[in-house]
Amino acid sequence: MTAASEKPKKPSKETIERLKKLKETVEHHRYNYHVLDKEEISIEALDSLKDELKKIEEEYPELLTADSPSQRVAGAPLPQFKKITHKVAQWSFNDAFTEEDIRAFDERVKKNLAAQLVGGDGKNAAADISPEYTCELKIDGLKIVLEYENGQLKSAATRGDGKVGEDVTMNIRTIESVPLQLREPIDIIVEGEVWLSKSQLKKINMMREKNGEALFANPRNAAAGSVRQLDPKIASERKLDMFMYDIGNIGDAKNSTAQTTESQFEELQYLQKLGFKVNKHFKLCKNINEVISFWKSWGDKIHSQDYQLDGVVVKVNNKKYQDMLGYTGKAPRFAIAFKFAAEQVTTIVEDIVLQIGRTGVLTPVAHLRPVTVAGSVVSRATLHNEDEIKRLDVRVGDTVVIQKAGDVIPDIVKVLTEMRTGKEKAYVFPTFVPECGGDGSIERVPGQVAYRCANKNSAAQHKRTLYHFVSKHAFDIDHLGPRNIDLLIDESLISNAADIFALKRGDLESLPRFAEKSIDNLLESIEKARKVSLARFIIGLSIPQVGEETAEDIALHFKTLDAIRSAEIADLESLDGVGPIVAESIYTWFRDKKNKKLVEDLIAQVEIQKVVRPVGVGGMGSAASVNTKVFGKTFVLTGSLSGMSRDVAKKKIKELGGDVTSAVSAKTSYVVAGEEPGSKLDKANELGVTVLSEEEFVNMLT
Repeated sequence: MTAASEKPKKPSKETIERLKKLKETVEHHRYNYHVLDKEEISIEALDSLKDELKKIEEEYPELLTADSPSQRVAGAPLPQFKKITHKVAQWSFNDAFTEEDIRAFDERVKKNLAAQLVGGDGKNAAADISPEYTCELKIDGLKIVLEYENGQLKSAATRGDGKVGEDVTMNIRTIESVPLQLREPIDIIVEGEVWLSKSQLKKINMMREKNGEALFANPRNAAAGSVRQLDPKIASERKLDMFMYDIGNIGDAKNSTAQTTESQFEELQYLQKLGFKVNKHFKLCKNINEVISFWKSWGDKIHSQDYQLDGVVVKVNNKKYQDMLGYTGKAPRFAIAFKFAAEQVTTIVEDIVLQIGRTGVLTPVAHLRPVTVAGSVVSRATLHNEDEIKRLDVRVGDTVVIQKAGDVIPDIVKVLTEMRTGKEKAYVFPTFVPECGGDGSIERVPGQVAYRCANKNSAAQHKRTLYHFVSKHAFDIDHLGPRNIDLLIDESLISNAADIFALKRGDLESLPRFAEKSIDNLLESIEKARKVSLARFIIGLSIPQVGEETAEDIALHFKTLDAIRSAEIADLESLDGVGPIVAESIYTWFRDKKNKKLVEDLIAQVEIQKVVRPVGVGGMGSAASVNTKVFGKTFVLTGSLSGMSRDVAKKKIKELGGDVTSAVSAKTSYVVAGEEPGSKLDKANELGVTVLSEEEFVNMLT
């Protein structure tokens, strides 16, 4: 049977039901976000739902209907505003999320241009077409259309449904960056984005909290809410700003000649000449590779500006090419929104399984339909514990919003219960787990919500303890991943961490996957790991409740392993961030007979380096170089820092002789508050601890 005679694939009943749920859910959240300025889920999660909807409609074109959310532009105008019918239809952009997406856009542009310039279907000639692109930062604000007559501002309207918007002229007139009179007396329709700075949002939310009002979720919502105020005085007080980025239509000049622009790049320059504020970070790119480089560079500094960014708008630079390419039913073919890696997306929970950790604690993990989030494909998300499963009411088959930041395993932040079909299955926490060994029984950890294997010597737990021992933050032994550790255990070459340092070349030569070079690499890594800091040594022991930060604090305080081993509970509790549970855990661990032997065996194999606490800039000890603002002070970090990572900030503090702890107490010297600080900021205010902004913190380090 030929491809032409094959019958088109019909959508399954489940696909049709999924599409129906997606339409309803997208429309609900689109209306909340664009019309009511409410955000029940993040715009990134909404984008993810829309992307799934679009893909189903592309796969099954017969399911595409005119009322689908994928065919609409923004939302309906609010009823309390006078309506303005747009003289120029307003469009929204299609989205690209990956390099593959943007290269596919580039290929479509070349093919369509070749078809019009050369004729035919454009396939053969597409390779000879090389369009330039103008890249502009995509500001997360509210689109506004301005109309000028004879150079004077006549009206300002929201995008609305693309045909009719809301008349917000009086509020837009309060924005100082919007010219009321242009530098040339021309008739022109221009489009731009109203935005609110992140710093101004903080001030507004502080005042709203003081007045008992609901806080704005983000700068975009605040900007939209400000533009839609019936009282222009309120809009004026909010200190809004606006970037212009497009000319919708331009008429004849009354007293001068209106400039004709031949490219998007020239258009942006002309907007500046007329007196409009244009975001200065636009760039002309000669090809799609330069576009990708521009996108990557801004993805790394997304938090560097005082306005919210969510991507890069990519437009074919040549205006004649733009006209040739034209529009689809809802978006231009010559432009696309190249979104930054989303930190929140939606996917489906395909299963929930228990994972045994290095201390025997059981962590429920959701197996997900693979999805790209924060720039990488993930298929797992942590559910933490039984109580978290109950709080979220997450079930196998649920559509969920997941969030990922950095290199950590993603979290499920919300279940979209409106997407349920009735086939979802609730997860019941088991009473026994075969992987725990013995009778497979489990028990609740005293004073905690977690469960653990009752048999603390289970094989699975034992392996995970060794995996942790060789990990980057502990002894950092390269070429000794889980597969190799499993092999060494199976071949009875190691039974505990100390055995790793006793391995000889002859032990390894008969093993599969261990060629001469592999053996050399492993033995070199083991030799290198023999010199270890006290903090890394403690981390490698897998003491329950003791993480990296606590291990570093303990090492700096006690300075020797003997001092830690002999410390009483009261001595341990004297450290900031070490409470009764952690102190009890450390005290008990070092008095266990098996653990004592492991420590003695390790001491015989490794050299624990002397703890040297830096007392000056760059670790120099001279009195002249000591940073007295930091030395001897205790810091707590909360929220995200735009100029440096948490790890870098901690390192700088410790290099200058300061301490970093995880909990705020009366002994805390400073709390450094970055973007979106958590409850630690509230605790600092409650205790009267000095709170530093990121700028103040950076100044203190110098």
